[in-house]
Amino acid sequence: MYKCMNFMSWFLFIHLLVTLCSYGCRGREISEVISEVAVEEGHHHNHMDPSVMVFFTLKDLRVGKRMAIHFPKRDPAKSPKFWPKEEADSVPFSSNQLPHLLKLFSFSPHSSQATAMENTLRECESKPIKGEVKFCATSLESMLEFTQSILGVTSELQAFSTLHQTTSSVTFQNYTIQETIMEIPAPKMVACHTMPYPYAVFYCHSQESANRVYRVSLVGENGDRVEAMAVCHLDTSQWVPTHVSFQVLRITPGTSPVCHFFPADHLIWVPKPQAHGSSSI
Repeated sequence: MYKCMNFMSWFLFIHLLVTLCSYGCRGREISEVISEVAVEEGHHHNHMDPSVMVFFTLKDLRVGKRMAIHFPKRDPAKSPKFWPKEEADSVPFSSNQLPHLLKLFSFSPHSSQATAMENTLRECESKPIKGEVKFCATSLESMLEFTQSILGVTSELQAFSTLHQTTSSVTFQNYTIQETIMEIPAPKMVACHTMPYPYAVFYCHSQESANRVYRVSLVGENGDRVEAMAVCHLDTSQWVPTHVSFQVLRITPGTSPVCHFFPADHLIWVPKPQAHGSSSI
C-alpha cells in the first residue's frame, strides 16, 4: 500500500497553518504549541516553536526587512498525489468510517498515521467559523469546483504558490526581503492547505474579511532564495486575543493587519485579472 510520510509531524504544522489562516475560537488551540526555542529577530525574540514563525505585519513588508521565517521542506516526489475524482469519491471520507479506512490503507489503529488521518477527518468535519466557507478537496476536480463556486463559475482562475529557487535542508533561518514586492490583485481568494492523508487532501477555505495577497522575494542567511506567497488579513478585530499571531507579533486584535507566509505546497487561488496585472509596492 501507500508508503506514508511522517504524518504526525506534518499534521501538527498543517493544523497550525489551517488555524492561523482562520480567526475566532480555533485560535485558542495554537497557544499550546509555544515552546522554549529561542528566536532572535525583532519582535520574534520570544521563546517560540520555530513552526509558528511565519507571521509579520504589513509595515514589515518592505525591501531590506529581515525576519526569522519557517519554511517546511517537502519532497514533491514523496508527497501524496490526487486520486481521480471518481476513485476518490468511491472511498468514504468520514471519521465514522475510520476503522474501514485504516484496514483499506493497512494502518494500525494505534499508529501515528491513524491518529493523523483521524485528526484530518475531524478538522474537515468541523464547523466553519463565522464568515468562513470551507471544504476539503479529495480530488483536483472537487478543488476547482469549490474554488469556482467562491470566485465565480465564469471566472478564469490563477493559482499561486511559494517557490524555492534554491534547495537546502534548512527550514528555519533569517530571511531578507529583496527587490520589488508584488501585490496580486485579489478581490476574493481561496486558500488551500495540504492535509496529511494517504492521498492528496486539501483544506480549502475563504473568508468574508478583506485580505491582500503578495509575492515576496526572500534570501536567507545561507543564500537560499524563495519566491514566497503571503496573505495579509486586514481586519483582526474579531480574532480571539489568544491567537498565536498576537503572541508572536506582540499586538492585540484589531490594532494591525496580520500577515503570514505560505508553505511551498499550499495554494492561493484568485480570479485572473481582466485588464490589469500585479502592482508593486
